[in-house]
Formats: sequence, C-alpha cells, structure tokens
Amino acid sequence: MRDIVSNKIFWFFAIVVFFITTSFSINFNEDSFYGIKTVVIDAGHGGHDGGCQGSFSNEKDVALAISLKLGKYIEENFKDVKVIYTRTTDVFVKLDERAKIANKAQADLFICIHVNSGPSTAMGTETYVMGLHKTESNLNVAKRENSSILLEDDYETRYENFDPNLPESYIVLNLRQSAFLDQSLNFAAKVQSQFKDRVGRIDRGVKQAGFLVLHQTNMPSVLIETGFLTNKEEEKFLNSAVNQDYMASAIYRAFKEYKQEFDEKEVKPEQSKPEKEQIVEEKNPEKEVSSTKKDKKNKEETGLIFKVQIATSSQKKELIPENFNGIEAVSYYEAGGIYRYTVGNEKSIEAANILQLKLKEKGFTDAFIVAFNNGKRISLSEALNMK
Repeated sequence: MRDIVSNKIFWFFAIVVFFITTSFSINFNEDSFYGIKTVVIDAGHGGHDGGCQGSFSNEKDVALAISLKLGKYIEENFKDVKVIYTRTTDVFVKLDERAKIANKAQADLFICIHVNSGPSTAMGTETYVMGLHKTESNLNVAKRENSSILLEDDYETRYENFDPNLPESYIVLNLRQSAFLDQSLNFAAKVQSQFKDRVGRIDRGVKQAGFLVLHQTNMPSVLIETGFLTNKEEEKFLNSAVNQDYMASAIYRAFKEYKQEFDEKEVKPEQSKPEKEQIVEEKNPEKEVSSTKKDKKNKEETGLIFKVQIATSSQKKELIPENFNGIEAVSYYEAGGIYRYTVGNEKSIEAANILQLKLKEKGFTDAFIVAFNNGKRISLSEALNMK
C-alpha cells in the first residue's frame, strides 16, 4: 500500500514539474552564434531490431538507406557541416547510445529517420518532436519506437525502470527537450512541407510524443516517420532507390532552408578577440567604465551563467531603461562589431526560462536565452551538457 501511495506522490510531482517547465519554453530565434556546424543522422533500429515489418521489407533497411542518402546530400553541398551517423551498417545501437553520440559531438541538429506502421489503409508522413502525446495514436507510435529498449539486456537499469507500455512513464520525458521545442518544431514543419510539396506525400502533420531517443539530446531533435510499411503502395514506394532519394532530398531541402535561416543571422566573432561580456553599470550610463573595471566584473561572473538576449545594434546604445522598453539592468557583449544586449545572470535554465517569458510580455517577442561560461559565450547545447 505504501508503494502505491509513494508512486502516486511521485507521479503527481512529476506532472507538476512537467507543466511548470514546459510553460516556459525557450524561443530560439537565436542568431546562431555558432551556426549549424554538426548534424547527427540516426537511422532507426538495426541489427536484431528490425523495426516494423512490411510484406517484403523491414524498417531498419529503409531507414538506413534514406539516412545515408540524406547525409551524402549534406556532405556534398555543405562542406562546413560535419555529418555524424549513429550507424552506417546493419548494427544494433542502444537508444541512449544514440543520444550520447549526438551530445558528445555537441551537434546542432539531431535527425532520426524511421518508418511507420498501422492499418493497411494508413498513408503519409509525419514528423515528431519531443513532447507529451496529445492523442492515443501519437502515444502508440512512441510506444512502438521505444519498445526497442526491450531488446537490451539491461534496459531496466539503463532507462531507470522506464516502461514503454505505461502511459505515465512518458510524463517526465519532455523536461530536457523543452528548451529546444521552437527550433525542433521549425525544422519539423519544413520537413513536412518538403514532403508534401516536393514529393507529393500525404502530410499527416507535425506531432509531439515521448521518444526516448529524443529526450536525452541537448539540441533540436526530430523523429521523421517517412511512410507506412504496412501499406502496400507505400512499402513499394519506400523500397525504391529513386523514391528513397526523393525522400532524402526533401529532408535535405528542409535542412538547407533551416540552416540558411540561421546563417543569415549569424555574426562570427574575430578569432583574436574571445567573446567576453562587458558589463556596464545601469545607474550611471554616461560614465565611461574603465576596461580594468569591466574585466574585473567579468571575472566575478565565474561559472555557468544564463542570460536573455533582447536586442542587437551596430551602434552602441546608451544603457538606460528608455532604450529598452523600461527594462533595467541591461548589459551588453560585443561580437564582430555588433552590440548584443542582455538581461539577467541566472544560474539555471529554468530561471532563464521564467525571465524570458517576462521579457516577452514586455514586448521583446524575439528574446532568447544565451549562455556564458566564465564570461565567454558558449552554445546552449554545451551549457546543458555541463549541468
């Protein structure tokens, strides 16, 4: 009886934490200081895990074929982007190992390729981002893909007693990926648009569900269901090398569009000048603060700090509330001749989420979170890996 009560208490607090955390999702209209430099492509299943089955084919082979074609497109057209595969052959890779590969590489995007199953009449593509399932069908897809862990000998230990068949197990999965929800949704929408417009596929939409392979990644992540092997027409389509190329090309075009959006905003700092935040006292904006004092201020901000960036300008703005919709305690850092204005010195991503929401309510709708370590700007993915 005590165990039952304890479990109920645990899941009650898990639900509370879930809604608190997801209420403050981060808007990543980030200027992508580091750009899109590394992409991890994850071909679902593999080895003794065949995934879903069609009448003459299985998921693992179709997913791998599309993944390799996608990677080749990116490698040939973006020499500055490093492509990492979780597998390039028919081998079994544990779900948590796939996330570890992406996190270790500090990837900027995680693309997971799968093939769907369902009624024989089901058709079309759908792209998932991490989130709490809103429909029974979304939950069923997540259950099927997550059931791969049951093929791992030590899954109960590795996944902390997560049971892919229990709906309540999915409640806490969304916490980590909530920080990248906007970016993930953005890329997912582009994928679905390309499938519909370029390949003529039925668009089943962008959806949310709890996928183990996504929840531990520290970057924007999507899981793409490229069609239904349980539909005879789609199985035939997906096993054609030409059509696999069409599908890979569509995902590549979505990636190209996604990357270009970030590259247009990217401002690269001079390599000889590491990006240090220069703090200027709000109370005396006219007073010139010496470089010695600025450096001292930076040194005082040791460790990991989260801030919310609210504006940029080519000319230095006077740090008075009138210039920032009444916001006080604004500071700035300079990169590549661009002044970037921030608010806050938060020790946690959760506190930064709350501050970001308040700033959006003040009119800074494009406000986004940036991270600094010992005064030096770092990517948010790197910051979350440090937590």
